[in-house]
Amino acid sequence: MKEAVNIDQSRFADVYARYRMLHEQPGRCRPMIIVNAPVPLPSWEERLADPLVMLRSELDQLRPHLEIGDDRVPTVRVQFGTAQIAAAFGCRVVIPENNLPAAGSHVLTNAADVHQLALPALDAGWYGKLAEWTALWKAHVPDGVHIQHPDIQSAFNSAHLIRGNDIFTDFVDAPADLDALLDKVTNFMLAITRHTKAMISDDPDWFFDWGAMWKGAARISNCSMQMISPAMYREHVLPRDIRFFESIGGGRMHYCGITGAVIDEYFTVPTITGLDVDFDRHDFFALCERAPRSVVLLNTIPLKRESPVLQRLVRGDWPKKRNVIIFAEAPSVADARTLLHQLRQSIPA
Repeated sequence: MKEAVNIDQSRFADVYARYRMLHEQPGRCRPMIIVNAPVPLPSWEERLADPLVMLRSELDQLRPHLEIGDDRVPTVRVQFGTAQIAAAFGCRVVIPENNLPAAGSHVLTNAADVHQLALPALDAGWYGKLAEWTALWKAHVPDGVHIQHPDIQSAFNSAHLIRGNDIFTDFVDAPADLDALLDKVTNFMLAITRHTKAMISDDPDWFFDWGAMWKGAARISNCSMQMISPAMYREHVLPRDIRFFESIGGGRMHYCGITGAVIDEYFTVPTITGLDVDFDRHDFFALCERAPRSVVLLNTIPLKRESPVLQRLVRGDWPKKRNVIIFAEAPSVADARTLLHQLRQSIPA
């Protein structure tokens, strides 16, 4: 496994320096570009059954990027899905066919019971297994390959899994209990983020996620915000997001929701360093005008060749905002190389 990929350390020293520029010199940097090419992979059942099968699959997905020469950083991640915090609080986990684990029950059936809900241990749910797999991977990853943080959902995303859809009526019927649940989830997020970061990194200022390098300590997923109003987010969720990021030293958000009104609320988090959204659903060029200068933008879903956004970029129609990461896909390594060259050539000087 140690010889599965060969990392050119000098090339990636330059890649990491250019990622730092996105945050430290946003007006002088150049956009970063990641282009996926298809890779045959084992089923999720096979990967979840064997840590080395999963590691091999992660390295197999990295290999085409090394051939393409794009800006994908050499990272792997233990993939246990989005229910890890919910599982730590006691939610049952189910594994759909050829898919990642998901929450299969909601442990908090009465909002008022939140005050008796215990803070989980750091090895609760799947976190004990995560620690075991991470330790094994550290002994097997090739030199120069980094282990990314495990998935971490936001306070509200995980609270939704813990409470179920009744959480939406709690905004009106039991707001104090809702806030208590969000606080407990945030407290555990802080503890488990510090715990898992200590397993994989001693760098407090930078982290690897989504195939890129980011300023801060972690990423949270805020997808469920599309189901509440921006006002609800501001009153109940935003204070917890701010506390989380301020406590860990900043980080980025993921949002794959389809409603756009909440996005501007994310930009009010003082220590947010990056945001990814679907550029085919949310106007990339308008977003570049609205986003704070310090926030790096990335698209969640890789752009296909026929994407209007990608076609504009290839023609040289780039936004003034320079600190963006473009995530695209191509049908082969050769096509990916061509697309990468076209995008790099099209970036204004």
